Order: sequence, then structure tokens, then C-alpha cells
Amino acid sequence: MSDTSPSDRPETAGSPGFDAMTRDIAEVPAVEVIVTVAVNLMSAAAVKLGLTEEGDKYKDLDEARKLVHALAGLLDASTTEISSFHAAPLRDGLKSLQLAFREASLVPDEPGQGPGEKYTGPVYG
Repeated sequence: MSDTSPSDRPETAGSPGFDAMTRDIAEVPAVEVIVTVAVNLMSAAAVKLGLTEEGDKYKDLDEARKLVHALAGLLDASTTEISSFHAAPLRDGLKSLQLAFREASLVPDEPGQGPGEKYTGPVYG
């Protein structure tokens, strides 16, 4: 850890300053931010469900549950803010993750009690 605060450090050619980063963020439409966050949640959930090439190496159903639930909440909250063009594939991905969670669970949740089903309703395979 350094005793130098970020504002005390000189900017280098390879690292933009705070003002430049703020300007870059300001130029990104909200829909893109929402979709990017959703895709990151989906990717992290897939890893925690063991759906990657590494398989069970990073599998953690407790963590996957949290990520799927957060994704469902984000999609539910942003339904009116993003177009169906963006929302439809995200909802399909969410359902796939919910089904994968149900299949991976030794003792599956009751319909309507799985991760994110509070927002999506029961998911059936």
C-alpha cells in the first residue's frame, strides 16, 4: 500500500486522469452500462455454476445463487429502461442460468424459490 494519494501521483501517458475517465463514462449511454453489468453478472454466474471449460474448478453454488439473484433483480428493475432488443437475450440467458442452477443443485429449490425467481416467477425445465 502506498502513502501517496491518487491525487498526488503524476499522470502517466498510459493512465488517463480522473477527469478523462469521468468524461468517458459520461459518454456511455445508460443502456450500455446496464447491459454490460448484466453480461458481467451472467459470466460470473456461469463460472460459479461450473459451466466453463474449467468445469467444477470454480463451482460454488452459494456464490452462483447470489449472482443469478442480482442479475434477475437488475433485469426486473431495468425492464422499462432497456428495449426488448437488449432485454430479450438477457432474459433468455437468465433463464438458462436458473435452469443450470436447478440442475446443479443436489436438492433443487421448490418452484418459485430458486435464485431470481422472486423476480421472474417459477422456472421450469
